[in-house]
Amino acid sequence: MAAAPEHLYRDDFYAWTRHQAAELRKLAQTRPNVALDFPHLIEEVADLGRSERNAVHSHVRVIIEHALKLEHSQAGDPRIGWYETIIRARSDLEDKLTPTLRRDLQRNLQRVYRLARRSAFQSLRLHGETEPAEALPPDCPWRLADLLDPDWFPASRHGLEP
Repeated sequence: MAAAPEHLYRDDFYAWTRHQAAELRKLAQTRPNVALDFPHLIEEVADLGRSERNAVHSHVRVIIEHALKLEHSQAGDPRIGWYETIIRARSDLEDKLTPTLRRDLQRNLQRVYRLARRSAFQSLRLHGETEPAEALPPDCPWRLADLLDPDWFPASRHGLEP
């Protein structure tokens, strides 16, 4: 049996938006005599969920990008900032990451990784670190559980572990 909408709203907002948009689509097909703008209402509810999903993906992209830099860059000065950015992104994820979004993120981890890798690659090259940029793995070398774990950081080849 599915969770009641009020519980779903509290416990898994993304799933709630998907469920509500589907229910609104069904209701709109019955052509009720009510003054509701169903097409726009459905679109807005669905957009709320997509916004949550995009925020979660963005936070994980930031974690991956900075983890790649920590593992591959030889630079010393920015390392503390990279650790702090990962810590902040994980904190921001705490209230947003629902079971449904976690499953979605697991399914899309490679795509999220590719975007993060591109950012890390460009950043490293802009700072003259062509070799480390070229050494970034094509596929995500970490498990989602590690990326989300508040105590996990990538192995640093260049010191300054948290």
